[in-house]
Amino acid sequence: MRIVVGADDEGPVVETVVDELRSRGHEVTVFEREEWPRVAARVARAVAAGEADQGMLFCWTGTGTSMAANKVPGARAALAWEPWIARGARKWNDANVLALSLRLTSPAELEEILDAWFAGASSEDRGDLDNVAHVQEIEGSR
Repeated sequence: MRIVVGADDEGPVVETVVDELRSRGHEVTVFEREEWPRVAARVARAVAAGEADQGMLFCWTGTGTSMAANKVPGARAALAWEPWIARGARKWNDANVLALSLRLTSPAELEEILDAWFAGASSEDRGDLDNVAHVQEIEGSR
C-alpha cells in the first residue's frame, strides 16, 4: 500500500510510525515538514488524487491536521487516540487519512492504533455506504 506521511514537527512518534509502516511492507513517502495546514493539504490532496492509498498526519494534538485535511474533497481524515476509534473510522467512515497527536501518542498505542487502522476494512453495510456517499455529496466531490 502507498502511504504518504506528513507532520508539522519532527519527533519519535513520526519516526516510529514511518519505521513501522515500512516494516509492514508499505511504500512510504514522507513529505517535508511544514506548518500543519500546508502539510495536511499536501497529504490529503495526494490521497484524494489517487497518488497514495492512505495518508498519515501528525501535529501537536492531531486536531489541526485532521481539520485541514478534511477541507480537501475526497479526503476523509480521522483523529484517533485509541485503537477502537481508528478501527471505527475505517469501518464506518471509510477514512483514508489517519491523524495522530505528537504529544499524546505513546509507542505502544501507536502499534495498537496502526493494527486497528489496517484491520478496519470499510463496511459493506448499505447504511454505512450511504453515509459515506452523503459526506461526499456534502463536500461536492461526488
